Amino acid sequence: MDLSESTVRDRARAYAESEPLYDVERQHVETVPQTFAGDEYGRRDAQWIVRWYFRRYLGEYPDRERREREESFRDNGFDDVIAAIEAAVEAVGAGESEGADAEEADVTAALDALTALDGVDVAVASGFCQFLAPSRFVAIDRRTWTVLVAAGELDGDYPDPPSPADYRRFDDACRTVTDRTGVDAWTLYRALWRSFAELPGDSS
Repeated sequence: MDLSESTVRDRARAYAESEPLYDVERQHVETVPQTFAGDEYGRRDAQWIVRWYFRRYLGEYPDRERREREESFRDNGFDDVIAAIEAAVEAVGAGESEGADAEEADVTAALDALTALDGVDVAVASGFCQFLAPSRFVAIDRRTWTVLVAAGELDGDYPDPPSPADYRRFDDACRTVTDRTGVDAWTLYRALWRSFAELPGDSS
């Protein structure tokens, strides 16, 4: 498995051409950082990210677990959701210019705030981070992790569920690839997700 700049860009382009959720994902990548950095969003805006995390599998994620997680998230008080998102926004610098120093992003603080919500574990919290700061963060899941391992950028089986320490290790690997290839995290996410289907004996 090769994650050179040309491969990453080619696979990200293939993702855009073939993945059915790409258009709506792109719209959210463009709007979520500013939306959540402000105060004019509703419960459904937050619910969309939780739903996205599971539904991008297009039916391959166990339906019962997906429904339970979505229902758990809906049970959170909206004031609690707002507080968690505000803390995460501050931690990752959502809504700031693209030139903001990525080193300043405090992923641990963001994960701590988001995982305090029912229905949000580290994996789902990483989905929030991806949309809050799409140029900086990649959502962790079995597919993105497995491709990084196959490419020699990460070691070990996917931790299910991942811990904050697991996500920091995953994030470091992603940063290594983005720094080397000159692509942003949103491009890398698309390339990783697309590359999973090319692995021998892939399974989600």
